[in-house]
Amino acid sequence: MAFEAEGYRTQTYADGAAALVGLQETPPDIAILDVKMPRMDGLELLRRLRHHSNLPVIFLTSKVDEIDELVGLKMGADDFIRKPFSQRVLMGRVEVALRRARPAELEVTNDVETRAIERGKLLMDPDRHACTWNSDPVTLSVIEFRILQALAQRPGIVKDRDALIDAAYDGRIYVNDRNIDGHIKRLRKKFIAVDNDFDEIETLRGLGYRFKGSSF
Repeated sequence: MAFEAEGYRTQTYADGAAALVGLQETPPDIAILDVKMPRMDGLELLRRLRHHSNLPVIFLTSKVDEIDELVGLKMGADDFIRKPFSQRVLMGRVEVALRRARPAELEVTNDVETRAIERGKLLMDPDRHACTWNSDPVTLSVIEFRILQALAQRPGIVKDRDALIDAAYDGRIYVNDRNIDGHIKRLRKKFIAVDNDFDEIETLRGLGYRFKGSSF
């Protein structure tokens, strides 16, 4: 109901065996599986799917043990969400996984992301991995640079943690979304080191982060 309210078309299956048949006969854009399902568990379903399909797969799990997550990721799962979770979190993770599955759109994005960015006192040159604030150099790690780049490209636009993970890690590894908080903290510290009044990275509790600087 939540996804259909957002304009998605959905199909549900009662167990893993029925899902395997249905996903093969009518391939969707993404599948959301529970690890524990009757007749065929989610990991076995993923293993069989990967013989012939790169369909994005998100797992829902109530298990505390990380072994299932590690096995699932090695088998090609795109994400794991532990219960209980909010519909907003699930919706956000699905949007991220769908973006990763669209290589043509990502090529356009990557082309845009190689351009220099100038936002007030901030200047970023992706080709040289150079960043300055009011002409003072700010040394950033690759991940920090990508996070700031994602925020500064569209000043005033809120980016949630999933979107920043997508920008920072390019979908190549699985990380906890709280890692972004640590990177943001270090970003702020580095800019404050060159300007005590720096406050351009704004936290919106429950939503994410945004860069406040002017885009002109």
